[in-house]
Amino acid sequence: MEPKKISSDQLTQTFKKIQKGSEYAIGNYLYKGFRVQVSKYHSSGTERYMRLYKKRRELGLCIRCGNKVKKTNPHTGRLYRLCEYHREITDKK
Repeated sequence: MEPKKISSDQLTQTFKKIQKGSEYAIGNYLYKGFRVQVSKYHSSGTERYMRLYKKRRELGLCIRCGNKVKKTNPHTGRLYRLCEYHREITDKK
């Protein structure tokens, strides 16, 4: 994943998020040619996967492939967590 270009104000905001212990500070950033990587120390694979899952759900992306999900669940009114292709594969199992 490519680092996100940020300004000095955004870098300051990121440091404030780190001080608060917010997980929203986690990511790769590019500031004046320097890559700044913020991650949790000794986080397990499960924790990293759950953060990725949560972020993709918030953005309305398929949790398996990252494609945009277009259909909503009629019962909840929220977007499905899987794209059409992965929903078909999962339902066949």
